[in-house]
Amino acid sequence: MIFTLVIGLALAFVLGMVAQKLHLSPLVGYLVAGMLAAQDWWGHPVDHHVVEEFSHIGVVLLLFGVGLHFHFKDLLAVRKVAVPGAVTCSLLWTGIGGLVYYLCGGSGGWVAAAIFGMCVCVSSTVVLTRVLEDNKMLQTPAGHTALGWLVVEDLFTIILLVLMPVMFGDDALLPALGGMAVKLTLLVLIVAFLGKRIITRVLTYVARNGSDELFTLGVLVIALGIAVLSSYVFNASMEFGAFLSGMVVGQSKFASRAASDALPMRDAFAVLFFVSVGMGFQMSGLVDYWPLALGTTAYVLLIKPVTGYIVIRLLRRPPRLGVVVGGALAQIGEFSFILATLAASTYGVLPLYAANVITGAAIISITLNAALFRYVPKLIHLLEKNAPVPADAAAHVPEPSEDKHRVIVVGYGPSGQIMTALLRKYDVEVVVLEMNIDTVSRLHKEGIPALHGDARLRHILKLAGVEHAQAIMVTAAAAPAKEIAAAARSLNKGINVMAYTTYMSQAQELRIGGNSVFSGEEEVALSMSSALLRKLGATDEQVNRERIATRRSLAGLPPEEMEIS
Repeated sequence: MIFTLVIGLALAFVLGMVAQKLHLSPLVGYLVAGMLAAQDWWGHPVDHHVVEEFSHIGVVLLLFGVGLHFHFKDLLAVRKVAVPGAVTCSLLWTGIGGLVYYLCGGSGGWVAAAIFGMCVCVSSTVVLTRVLEDNKMLQTPAGHTALGWLVVEDLFTIILLVLMPVMFGDDALLPALGGMAVKLTLLVLIVAFLGKRIITRVLTYVARNGSDELFTLGVLVIALGIAVLSSYVFNASMEFGAFLSGMVVGQSKFASRAASDALPMRDAFAVLFFVSVGMGFQMSGLVDYWPLALGTTAYVLLIKPVTGYIVIRLLRRPPRLGVVVGGALAQIGEFSFILATLAASTYGVLPLYAANVITGAAIISITLNAALFRYVPKLIHLLEKNAPVPADAAAHVPEPSEDKHRVIVVGYGPSGQIMTALLRKYDVEVVVLEMNIDTVSRLHKEGIPALHGDARLRHILKLAGVEHAQAIMVTAAAAPAKEIAAAARSLNKGINVMAYTTYMSQAQELRIGGNSVFSGEEEVALSMSSALLRKLGATDEQVNRERIATRRSLAGLPPEEMEIS
């Protein structure tokens, strides 16, 4: 057993690092590690069943983590797009996936086709989060929508995991459904009662009087204990019980500590789950069933993002949102493996070769998704560049006044709001450029001139009055400040460009061309050091002199030209 675990984890570590160096998801490395671990190269047999048993713990803890981070408020924030879009696409993708399975020669009838469609319609939480984070889109409105969309997909998966034992068990369907509904209701009530009355008190006691190891152990006991209770007492899936226990802990004051202390154990066992899936993967299966493998891969990489884009556009949302969400969901991952493994190995309603094809398609889609998503900004720029400008777009932007300064503020996040309020207080004419259409509509109602559009586009800048503006202020760190500056200066050579960026390395690059750049790292360092110098007895003049000297040094200016203000 130890030999098997060492081989699996060591290969996963090495290949996960290699995948990360290649800017791919570590999941690809874990799956390939499983494929290599299954080979007869090690001088000692590697027991697949040992890895599979440990991987069950990973699945349970994976669902516990989903419940821990699940908040209805996150879903409500993007409910107008994520809920109808995810529900519509889940049904649509299930049907299309089943049709692909049937047309490509899949066996097992309509039941197998439906299960196959359900497996390939679910995207990977790990991959989506990683792709959005790597491309600096995780905290954007499109990123929030994609995450909310994924919450709905996760709920869809939870429902399937609950229904599988009932649908494919030996009992009659309707009585079994009724009995399951009663049991699940009772389970939810008991877990909710335990959460309020017992679990919170136990964790409070351990946090006050116990060690860190005991707290971690307590969280694991809660997760695994409720999962076992769900399975052996209520005949529901362990995954559903784990999801419930995660929700209970996630709603308590211990959510952050549970995530930081206990979830590293989840990650270790989840790695074994992916290794186990890789060990069961057969490359020959893709060759033998190549029409199904090719059709499934094309469905995941092409049909899913295109239909997702169409649905979002039908919901009257901008092209940017459709491209980001559709592109991020063009992959399948951990929940596809879980559903396919249960359907093929436990209930026998899906052929084993179909589960193998799903694994192959997941490896390919995860690998290509990270690489192809880098072209999403270019596709967005192309779509918005050729998109017609609404006839009433300029109606909300008045002509520049001769007796007022005009400033264009790009982005209406916290920084943009403060700048806009401050400038308007001094009677400066402010025009906001914002990609969130709901924010633009709200600004119109508040009487603040605003445009929905990409600030890199010349026609959008013209509508905002850039030719007569004194300055353009890029307030979002993720915004393409360099391209915005170039577009603005091509229309107004004398315009002042001010940009915000997170890192000092980015600031140095953006300062080329005379732009005024404010780095988050730089401002925090100066503010903290200034506060400390004052506490140590430095005068305001000394502090101000050091701040100016530091700024000039970072900007590459000689210190002798410094002026104290």
